Amino acid sequence: MRKSAFTLCLFIFMLAVAAGCSDGGEESEEDKAVNGKWTGAIDVPNHQLEIIVNLIKEDGRSGTISIPVQGIKDYPLSSVTVNGQDIAFFMEVHGQQISFDGEYKDDVIEGNFSQQGQTFPFRLTKGGLVDESDENFLSVETNEGTLYGELEKPDGDGPFPVMLIIPGSGLTDRNGNSSGIQGENNSLKMLAERLAEQGIASVRYDKRGTGKNLEAAIPENELRFSQFVNDAVKWTELLEQEENFASVGIIGHSQGSLVGMLAAKERHADIFVSLAGSGRSIDQVLLEQLENQLSGDSLQEAESIIKKLKQGEEVQDVNQELQSVFRPSVQSFIASWMQYDPVKEMGELEVPTLIVGGGRDLQVPASAAELLYEAQPNTDKLIIEKMNHVLKEAPEDEQGNKETYSNPDLPLADGLMEGIMEFLRDRDFLE
Repeated sequence: MRKSAFTLCLFIFMLAVAAGCSDGGEESEEDKAVNGKWTGAIDVPNHQLEIIVNLIKEDGRSGTISIPVQGIKDYPLSSVTVNGQDIAFFMEVHGQQISFDGEYKDDVIEGNFSQQGQTFPFRLTKGGLVDESDENFLSVETNEGTLYGELEKPDGDGPFPVMLIIPGSGLTDRNGNSSGIQGENNSLKMLAERLAEQGIASVRYDKRGTGKNLEAAIPENELRFSQFVNDAVKWTELLEQEENFASVGIIGHSQGSLVGMLAAKERHADIFVSLAGSGRSIDQVLLEQLENQLSGDSLQEAESIIKKLKQGEEVQDVNQELQSVFRPSVQSFIASWMQYDPVKEMGELEVPTLIVGGGRDLQVPASAAELLYEAQPNTDKLIIEKMNHVLKEAPEDEQGNKETYSNPDLPLADGLMEGIMEFLRDRDFLE
């Protein structure tokens, strides 16, 4: 992991593309195939580094590369080599050669990214991330760029009740899949489809820095938890203004539960559903997780960092073992997240609420749902004993449970949709 992190840092800091020039003149079929915007990712261990490449030919091949999650935008590429369907980007940095070596076919470039003897696959697709004319996507404008969300509508004519579906932590897409986990579970996609079958529309959106909201990424040193809340509020405001929607609700999954309840407090939602939401502040959750993984000096250092972040202080000198969690660039975000106590926020929520927990959730125990339920009398509670964190029915053993995270063929856990629909009917959301 440390070598991979070094590779990415060097790549991000120094990336340019080197190759030969070609003469000018009219655009050939080869130029038409290569020129333009390409979007995709490098598959590094346990992660996808998403990139955007623009290739042009004006007195030679050139272009730019953007890595939104790192705050890099339109970094100049020095040149590109194209030979038939083979395409190569490469450069030398301090005597080290960095290269992309791929093949383009049917608007796709696939190949390998190499540096320091390490090789990772990459894949780019021709074109932008969103077709602006696609009626299945809505958009909202924010101070940090345009966000796109996928609209799932029932058959027939509206107006329909509509749910905003908010994903969990990390680079999680609108379907509930994380770039840090191989494979797909598609839990939020299934949720949207099942809602549509019951006459309820929904909008779900990719987190900033992934999927169709890749270009709206906020560099991690600038990111604050309130920006997630602002995004959700923007969406609820849009849905409230749409004539085709009769009432607006929010469903928040995992981290999205806290985001959703904070957005619902802004009074642009009629109802709220918390799925696998934590009942404790993130500093408490982090400390418990680290106590199970660390000991000795490293654990003491982690405890000290958490205490200082809670008090609004930052720590520049961080043990290498703790860099992945407490690197300086992410500390401001963690500190901003720590300021929210889910139990306190739930106690102040005034809209009808359903709190759902899973008995086999490895990330958020069912006891979290109990904490949230006890905080607010205006709530209903649903515990599904065999449901795990990705809303699927899971076996008792940990390995079998984790295997469901990458199985898109597994349906949602029995009882989840039935419980949600009963709650929505009882609270008159469907009228």
